[in-house]
Amino acid sequence: MTEIASRMTDRERVEALIKGDKPDRVPIYPFAIGISMTYTQTPIADAFNNPEVSLSGQRKTCRDFGWLSLPMIAYAAFGSWEFGGDVKWPSGEYAMAPSVLRRPVEKEEDVWKLEVPDVERAGIVPLQLEFFQLLSQEQLDNEPFNTLCYTGGPFTKAANMAGIEELCKWMIKKPETVHRLMRLITDFLKNLIEYWCDNLGTEGVLPWGADPSSSNQMISPRHFEEYALPYTMELNEKTLSLGYKHIFCHICGDHNLNLKHWAKIPFGDPGFLSFGHEVDLEKAAENFPHDIIIGNLEPSILQTGTPEEVYKATRRVVEIGKKLPAGFIFGPGCEIPPKAPIENLKHMTKAIEDFGWYD
Repeated sequence: MTEIASRMTDRERVEALIKGDKPDRVPIYPFAIGISMTYTQTPIADAFNNPEVSLSGQRKTCRDFGWLSLPMIAYAAFGSWEFGGDVKWPSGEYAMAPSVLRRPVEKEEDVWKLEVPDVERAGIVPLQLEFFQLLSQEQLDNEPFNTLCYTGGPFTKAANMAGIEELCKWMIKKPETVHRLMRLITDFLKNLIEYWCDNLGTEGVLPWGADPSSSNQMISPRHFEEYALPYTMELNEKTLSLGYKHIFCHICGDHNLNLKHWAKIPFGDPGFLSFGHEVDLEKAAENFPHDIIIGNLEPSILQTGTPEEVYKATRRVVEIGKKLPAGFIFGPGCEIPPKAPIENLKHMTKAIEDFGWYD
């Protein structure tokens, strides 16, 4: 791997990007929750229900591979358990995150009976608070933020509460029901960001969220504009009003037709925006000319590709990303598969060490 006398730490690299400067090398953000447990020979469930073990595993994995570290407890099905449903912890060979066993919304009438839960006791939130408090006790050289607190993505969380199939039907036949559900989850998330603010403060804290269910693989741009845009706008405006400087959003999946709507939403100065592999990075940068772009190696190649294929694909992403004017952080287009071969991860890192340096 390349060595230079004046190489920056990953914290310094991200600090340079925030200031509008180029770092010495492209940072690597791995999105590595499940793989960290696999690498440290820990049950994947511990990533979500054992804060101390989860943090230790994520930190060790990032340190060993030379990655930027933004440890988190978060899962794609957030919203269902938090509003009174049930989840199953991941077990078995192919499970990588908690899954929904019972949704709080099983029929339309349930939407009108729901109330916003107390965030302090809602679902995974107590475990997240414990994790974030442990994380904030120490800031390592590869950790640019003291804490990464979880919020954001209200449309996806509404889909988790009712099921994406029902939500899509209601968008056409029962729009008032969808708006009621969106109102509930947005109010909950606004309460949640206030809760993080009260317990963690805002200095050095990065709010984070993701929104895969609002992708064009699921809904049309017209439905995005009606059901996702206004609530995400409201939540982000609330977040920034509390004093947070930056928001990190993973815009997951094919959002190409939604980019013009995402560009209306504030993410801070700058925001951190990561994209699925379906979105062209240069197109993303055109829509977000002042924000730091993160992405977007196709995750499946890390699972199924050869080391040489991973190396070449990583190089292609990095060489595009280095040209983006407002700053770039390399990452996969979504979470690294927990069973990805270690040799593939080493070749991903090697490609960035070989080609990620700025002149």
